[in-house]
Amino acid sequence: MKSPFRVRTLRARIALWYGAIITLSLLGYSLTVAISFARHVRSELDRRVHEDIELAARAIVVDASGSPSWPGGFLAKEIEEEEGGGHWVEVWNLTGTRLLTAGTFDPALPDAVRTAGPLRTVVTHAGPVRTMTETVHVGDATFLVRAAVREVGARAQVRSLWTQLAMISAAVLLVSGFGGIAIAHRLLWPLARMADRARRITAQELHERLNVDVTGEELESLRDAFNTTLARLEASFDQLRRFTADASHEIRTPLTALRSVGEVALRSARSADEYREVIGTMLEEVDRLSRLAGELLAIARAEAGEARFVFDAVDLSKLAREVVGQLEVLAEEREQRLVVDAPEPVVARADRLALRQALINLVDNAIKYSPERSQVTVTVRPGAHLAVVEVRDEGAGIPPEHASRIFERFYRIDPSRSHELGGTGLGLSLVKLIAEAHGGRVEVESVVGRGSMFRLSVPAAG
Repeated sequence: MKSPFRVRTLRARIALWYGAIITLSLLGYSLTVAISFARHVRSELDRRVHEDIELAARAIVVDASGSPSWPGGFLAKEIEEEEGGGHWVEVWNLTGTRLLTAGTFDPALPDAVRTAGPLRTVVTHAGPVRTMTETVHVGDATFLVRAAVREVGARAQVRSLWTQLAMISAAVLLVSGFGGIAIAHRLLWPLARMADRARRITAQELHERLNVDVTGEELESLRDAFNTTLARLEASFDQLRRFTADASHEIRTPLTALRSVGEVALRSARSADEYREVIGTMLEEVDRLSRLAGELLAIARAEAGEARFVFDAVDLSKLAREVVGQLEVLAEEREQRLVVDAPEPVVARADRLALRQALINLVDNAIKYSPERSQVTVTVRPGAHLAVVEVRDEGAGIPPEHASRIFERFYRIDPSRSHELGGTGLGLSLVKLIAEAHGGRVEVESVVGRGSMFRLSVPAAG
């Protein structure tokens, strides 16, 4: 279930992340400053308490009877008062009797002093005070001196700092909030322009590109990637249009032949042998149409990812001999010789039926486009992590300008001759799809006048 508080726009997310980072940074900075300042103020209070005790100890004078006094009134001369501050000093003997007091306020500290005590904060009727007791020696006499310093002024300074930090933080957050929105808008404006331009591109306008001026490597990369995708889509649509037109033409040809043969046969009465010849001609066209439909279906399934390949260890040497044995009848009709050069087993990881179909297409093409009384050689050999099958013929060869396109659907170097030989123009396209589905490839090497060699490479087993 989606959260109702989920932020859906990228602009709002950038602004929120920007504000969150600023908030956390300010919070960390404010806490660091405030805590450091509070520690500094506390250390200053402790320092004043120590100074008061030291001043009081130096100012004590003991008479002949052992009684202490401050003849010069040390507080009046040595201690400077601060706003909201106040000092208080007491001198006690070791029996817990207070002998001297001096200061700007009387905090009425509790407890009689009999031993030295550490620094601590005590809440009195005059507010919190920082107090400490130390043992001092004046001549042969020993006294306990307790000093107290009011914390009201120090605490007021800390509260004032917290207030100032809060006000500054609020102002900075307000400004950064609007700044984050402005930055997000400025950063995403090129994306909005590209999206608006992309929405205008339809299937009929795939030649258009996102010619949007953007700055920044990321945005330029996104624009270029989108344009590259458009180029691939345009090429795919063009190929699909050509494929549709070619498929329609290829299907229309046998249908037209069927219709023509049938219409001619019905114009007049014919003998049984003549009707048998007509039916044979029609069956040839039906067979061609069936093969065309089957290959189109196989290509469509392979491209849609619906073809189910069962990969297993396949001995290509044995498979090549099997294919050659199956097609040897076609070669004998043309007085051709099929030779298999496979001296050792070469095992590939492949789908046996699909690979068998690819080899049949390659050998069948070699037989069709080779002259009579020529030789077709099928070579099986291992390669680097690959199993390789090469089909070499002694035909007319393929001109260089056609070699890069012969694996396209319905592409023919000589369309009239292909129709005479019963080709559909899809055999090599299917070979390429099968090779790529196996993680391999198919290549051609040809010399005009000397023949061609098709090389099918698939991953070796193991």
